[in-house]
Amino acid sequence: MRTVHSPAQVRIALVTALSLVASPMTPLMAGQTPPAKPTTQPTKPAAKASATSASSSVTTDGGWPRSFTTASGAQLVLYQPQIASWENQKKLVAYVAASYTATGASKAAIGTLKVEADTSVSVDTRLVNLGGYKIAESTFPTLQKEQLRTVVDEIMQAQPPAERVIGLDRVLAGIDHSQIIPKNTDGLKADPPPIFFSKRPAILVNIDGEPIWSPIRDNDLRYAVNTNWDLFEHGPSKTFYLRDGEGWLQASDVKGPWKPVDDDLPESFKKLPKDGNFADVVASVPGKKIKKDKMPQVFVSFQPAEMILLQGEPNYLLVQGAKQLLWVSNTQSDVFRMGRTGSVYFLVSGRWFAAPDFSGPWKFVTPNLPDDFKKIPLEHPRSRVRASVPGTDEAAEAVLLAQIPQTATVKRDLKPPDVAYAGGTPKFEAIEKTQTVERAVNTDKDVLKVGDLYYMCFQGVWFMSKSPTGPWEVTSTIPSQIYTIPISSPSYPVTYVTVEESNNDAVVFATAMMFTGMMIGWGCAVWGTGWYYPPYAYYGGFYPAYYPRYPTYGYYASYNPWSGAYSRGAFAYGPYGGAGVGARYNPTTGTYSRGAVAYGPYGARGAASAYNPRTGAYGTTRQGSNVYGSWGSTSVARGDQWANTSRVTNKATGTTTRVTQGSGGGSAVTRNPAGTGNASFAGKTGSGDMYAGRDGNVYKNTGEGWQKSDGSGGWNDVQKPSSSELQSRASDAQSRASGAQAGAQDRGGSQTVSQLNSDRSARTQGTQRTDSYQRSGGYSSSYRPSGGASRSGGMSRGGGGRRR
Repeated sequence: MRTVHSPAQVRIALVTALSLVASPMTPLMAGQTPPAKPTTQPTKPAAKASATSASSSVTTDGGWPRSFTTASGAQLVLYQPQIASWENQKKLVAYVAASYTATGASKAAIGTLKVEADTSVSVDTRLVNLGGYKIAESTFPTLQKEQLRTVVDEIMQAQPPAERVIGLDRVLAGIDHSQIIPKNTDGLKADPPPIFFSKRPAILVNIDGEPIWSPIRDNDLRYAVNTNWDLFEHGPSKTFYLRDGEGWLQASDVKGPWKPVDDDLPESFKKLPKDGNFADVVASVPGKKIKKDKMPQVFVSFQPAEMILLQGEPNYLLVQGAKQLLWVSNTQSDVFRMGRTGSVYFLVSGRWFAAPDFSGPWKFVTPNLPDDFKKIPLEHPRSRVRASVPGTDEAAEAVLLAQIPQTATVKRDLKPPDVAYAGGTPKFEAIEKTQTVERAVNTDKDVLKVGDLYYMCFQGVWFMSKSPTGPWEVTSTIPSQIYTIPISSPSYPVTYVTVEESNNDAVVFATAMMFTGMMIGWGCAVWGTGWYYPPYAYYGGFYPAYYPRYPTYGYYASYNPWSGAYSRGAFAYGPYGGAGVGARYNPTTGTYSRGAVAYGPYGARGAASAYNPRTGAYGTTRQGSNVYGSWGSTSVARGDQWANTSRVTNKATGTTTRVTQGSGGGSAVTRNPAGTGNASFAGKTGSGDMYAGRDGNVYKNTGEGWQKSDGSGGWNDVQKPSSSELQSRASDAQSRASGAQAGAQDRGGSQTVSQLNSDRSARTQGTQRTDSYQRSGGYSSSYRPSGGASRSGGMSRGGGGRRR
């Protein structure tokens, strides 16, 4: 019996994220000129970094409003910031409503703050850190000038710097998405991959080019190293064997046709090495018989391919709010159709392909999607596809997240990885379209030759040597020629690792999204370049050397809205994932580690099989691990390490709690560390209903309209707008004005109320998204997990056995 996993198990336990890292190109505001790709190393100050991995524990920003006790004993309540702008994801401007009750005072002074801060983002914890924090403007109508100066100083001192954080989803809900201008990656391709289709159980055997067979010592079996399945050839009988779960299939040709094993497996299978490399295979010998009526359909491809696997005939469900768009619910693939007889749409690796029917032929259609795709609701089980629909807020946010830099401060004494070459002698080939750059083809590292010097980029760190074999040292000087490497080269990703800052002791590196595979294309964040990079094979020893160049397709890559990354699905794609990468060759020992990197897209570049320079070992890491986190060394300080100390939930025990009622409603929980007299951060509460108007006044919403504070506890109704103003306001809520625009326009009551409605909508949405993230645990195919993740599948297969 083959193991069948639920879609949830596949999504949580078996999915390895393709890490989303940021581009050095910042998002452009309207009217800006796109920056050119760097040709020399910048010497600008280091950018604060983001991590992009999925956290093992869900953390939010603690909720709003927040209550503090100031040094003088005054009670301070801060309401959720209203985002005015977030320039280049580095500079945040926000407005905050505040309530300040001096010691002994009977009434609170109510006012507004305009806050400016430098930001750093930790995507894995969904937090934004506010550094360089300052109050640029303050308005408290009942306070005198000298009093106001004192109050502002107390407000600054009352907030512990480690807790000046806000949830990423609250910020994303508050920004003006129309100001996010994607800059597409030059040279991206969208040629359709081979797409197979089946309405009954099936498996897809991806082989990276022609099979590369490796012998097994003292055995007449050999196995294919460049596939995602356990594929063997028995020499004496010229028969091929394919493991499917605990059973076996056989064929006289690797392309098939395949059938269940007739009799018993050859005795050679019992002689396989009893080591970890073949543990799964040995556990499946002699194997369970597969009945012909239970045998899966087998598709074999010598280039990266994808598959649509349905459970029977298509089950169509009308997408709520759409006119014709139907969701095909009985597949784990992202498949839709325009009416029961219209075009079929298939999303993979962030690209949409369409065909008259499931069997093809397929063509690329992302720029020409029907408008119905924009109407897919956030509650839909597959609302993640909205991130791949140009023009949606979710697509804009995915682009924005992809443009957040990921940095690390690396000490110059960092131990480099070992570099070995198949055959012993380095083999360099010129990179097309560059005049002076050559790349080493017979190693698993990115080693480049420029003039008489050699450069290696490994997991976001640059090294330099005078010899291709070392010794290597961390370097801050990278030749500009390297940044001219074209997208057609397998070395293209290294052009997105730059030096931000350096001194005699350390170098600050920044990795861009393209280093680990995220690209910007057609207004969306997509996976892979679309180019196929053939593997390198060398047959000079007992074992053939094989170095895969990870492709765009063959992973069933889909966007995870909560990790901000592309994740690779494993169903029907084999025990070692997809894209024909079942083993990693070690040129130092001349042996293979089967399955060591097979389910990760990174190869030598990233964290799926991460080299730890401190221990000298390779090992798999958790989903979406930060590329710098894989070093496991005190010599590498990740730029988002602040998140480890700035988490405001799951605090240590030993706290006392009291509740403060904020003026205008909304309770604020004050957390006081046991044994101290100083009030600290306010824990999660209701969202509060007080808002900072751009005109300096504080407003609250009664549910029937807005009221304005007189600054000392009194409230006056704001004149209700006309029906035409209400209609205009609804439109404004979908496209919020930037801080500069708001400041220029906010002169009359109508503009103020419109802005307040927009801010209220954003606050509600941000709270809902933060809660959704907490419920999802960071793993979801929907932006609103409460809407239910897909459970229609039943299509997950054990494949070749245990997932790693």
